[in-house]
Amino acid sequence: MTSFWRKIENDIKKWEMSDARKPLVLRGARQTGKTTLIKKIGEDFDTFVYLNLDEPNDHKLFENTLNIRDLVQYIFLEKGIRKAGRTLIFIDEIQNSANAVRMLRYFYEEMPELYVISAGSLLEIMMDANKISFPVGRVQYLYLYPMTFEEFLSAAGESDLLDFYRMIPVPEIAHDKLLKMFRLYMFVGGMPEAVAAYVKTRDLSELTHIYSDLMTAFKDDVGKYAKSRHESDIIRHVIDSVPSQTPERIAFANFGNSGYGSKDVGNALRTLERAMLLYLRYPVTNSDFPIVPDMKMKPHLQFLDSGLLCSSVGIETMYFNDTPVSEIYSGKLAEQIAGQELLASEKAAELNKPLFWTKEKKQSNAEVDFIRIYKGRIYPVEVKSGSTGRLRSLHSYIDNSDCACAIRLYSGKFSIDELKTPIVNGIGGKKFKLLNLPLYCTTKINEYIEEFLI
Repeated sequence: MTSFWRKIENDIKKWEMSDARKPLVLRGARQTGKTTLIKKIGEDFDTFVYLNLDEPNDHKLFENTLNIRDLVQYIFLEKGIRKAGRTLIFIDEIQNSANAVRMLRYFYEEMPELYVISAGSLLEIMMDANKISFPVGRVQYLYLYPMTFEEFLSAAGESDLLDFYRMIPVPEIAHDKLLKMFRLYMFVGGMPEAVAAYVKTRDLSELTHIYSDLMTAFKDDVGKYAKSRHESDIIRHVIDSVPSQTPERIAFANFGNSGYGSKDVGNALRTLERAMLLYLRYPVTNSDFPIVPDMKMKPHLQFLDSGLLCSSVGIETMYFNDTPVSEIYSGKLAEQIAGQELLASEKAAELNKPLFWTKEKKQSNAEVDFIRIYKGRIYPVEVKSGSTGRLRSLHSYIDNSDCACAIRLYSGKFSIDELKTPIVNGIGGKKFKLLNLPLYCTTKINEYIEEFLI
């Protein structure tokens, strides 16, 4: 697969430079580019050893009781590699060997001079099934998601536009071109294989078979997830149904008109969430700390990638119409991509799923799309087009909290408004600052908060 620049490379470089370096565990869904990335990293080392524990010959290296130093000698002898200088050992699909996972501890304790990285697409699921756990306090984690818009610009060779994008705020002269490229990114998505194909052909129609093959691969993995034929059938149904249900709030019972019960569907959704193919975004009902999601309420469903979503629900041709970015697919695609970009904007070492806020009453309901926490402050985030006066749920949040700043993600240009909430039945009139942020700046949301709201 073509190797592109990934922002996580900065975090891996910090890991390399650390005096307290631990073996690194790279987590991420299938086909997000983990193996390609680490092979690229390996080019900067004097010695690079690649082990794929899906391969019997590599798996057998760990089927012994050797101590760590003898194991390392055994690996180099079997691979016919001479260890010299800075040495990186990459153990791919590590979840296939309980002993390989166990040995990470000894790499850390007894051979810290070695650089060790492990990865796997089904880590959580396979390790749960085989009762394997990483040695506590002896490894470091990083998460790799589909490519972000910033990474997409780099892959597409848009270096000048990328320079504008990295300015805070983005200059107005670059807005139209960035919005056009973001529209393209929403439909291509961030799966590296699809991005590579588009960069090569500049033809969206060439991606159809790639998306189809990816979805087939996800379903073929079901045998690795499921404990029975019945569970396999449920998971397959859920995979097929998720795109059409994204980004709606969902009930587990009868999900996708299946007739399956809440417990079975819930187990299937949580299994796929551990595989990082989807995320369940639960609501919070309070407006101040502590922010605790209510797991008894209906969650929003978020899919892995916008390109997969567009292909699965058959909306690829919408790319060619003139619907504003924030209104495509009735605004659903904008909410999906915002959630996708917000997740990727978190620290690479953390998996902080975006949350949303809701207030449910008999008379009226209010819902804010996302809640962003940054440096001990809460920022409500809405994905909305139209005038600022139509942000009723956002106004409700402001009136019911100590929050004095909010964020709108939309198709327009960057701006900041000083507003007041409407007065209704004697309630309202509260002043707040609204940061209007182009959707293409979603992954840079923390930088904009730092610059304009703190």
